[in-house]
Amino acid sequence: MGLGGALMIRDSLVGDSLPTLQPTSLLRVAANLAPGPTPFPTAPGGGSGWLGFISDRDGNFEIYVASLDNFATVNLSTDPSWDADPAWAPGLQKIAFASNRDGNFDIWLMNLNGSGQFNLTRSPANDRFPVWSPDGTRIAFQSDYNGNSDIVVVKIFDGVQTNLTNSPTNEFGPAWSPDGSRIAFTSIGSAGGEAFAVNADGSGLVNLTNTLADDLFSAWSPDGSRLTFESDRDGNRELYVAAPDSGGGFGLINLTKDEADDTFSAWSPDGTRIAFTSFRDGNQEIYVMNKDGSEQRRLTDNPAGDWSPSWSPDGQRIAFQSNRDGNQEVYLIRPDGSGLLNLTNNPADDLIYGWQP
Repeated sequence: MGLGGALMIRDSLVGDSLPTLQPTSLLRVAANLAPGPTPFPTAPGGGSGWLGFISDRDGNFEIYVASLDNFATVNLSTDPSWDADPAWAPGLQKIAFASNRDGNFDIWLMNLNGSGQFNLTRSPANDRFPVWSPDGTRIAFQSDYNGNSDIVVVKIFDGVQTNLTNSPTNEFGPAWSPDGSRIAFTSIGSAGGEAFAVNADGSGLVNLTNTLADDLFSAWSPDGSRLTFESDRDGNRELYVAAPDSGGGFGLINLTKDEADDTFSAWSPDGTRIAFTSFRDGNQEIYVMNKDGSEQRRLTDNPAGDWSPSWSPDGQRIAFQSNRDGNQEVYLIRPDGSGLLNLTNNPADDLIYGWQP
């Protein structure tokens, strides 16, 4: 999720309780969650063959997938409304996304070929940025039903929703722990941003950072033992790592230690490396470092901006966002800096959102 999307302040809407689905709606949920068809082949040699993105190439933002095999693109959502924020489900052949086709943004589900599109949340609020639990049974998302952004979890088989934060501040960027027991997120109030974690049932809320600095955008290591986050506690934005305990003090390390701003951390699937964005060369470039901050190495070298790295599930490629062609495109590069490729290659704006699991 990009910084601009995460910090969107949406229209105020006050409500005392979350919407619940009626029994007939629950039957529709179950019917639409039956395993759906998948038109996507596996890439040669195994691994992940498809990458999800959104594009306005058809006149409005739609959800697309691009093949890493033959670079074909497929429009999955095909609706005149705004469709965004796609997220691949682990296990289920489903994609969650946000759409305003019913007048406001709700969380929708569809099969991998775009069929079976179904409104899961049906809320009068704006629901955005879905993130699947590791077991594929729940989705965390941002909702403004209380007039500010809260983190809400919905169970996909019965539609029951739980507001995990329910506070007057703005919470965004939910990130599930690998075991599905906790959700990390950022909270922004009058004193700035803090990284928090909460149990998946809403209990056990903990301020992980608890400083006067801005601490934002948590990312779990694959084994769940560490969290990276951005902080300006040393005078500029750096990437830190700490154990997910109260106060973020246990094992706290400044990974980047550079005078420029370093942002957008992404763990490799094996947990040994972290990709990130740095301004140390005068513009945004993609870097990779070891998990302890050693051997920081630049992968891209272009006067335009390159940002938001995302590892493929097999660890063989890193997707990133670039405006080097005069518009937003999705690029691929290997972790050693070779194999640079413009995947989307279209005069419209194409925005990366996620790999096929």
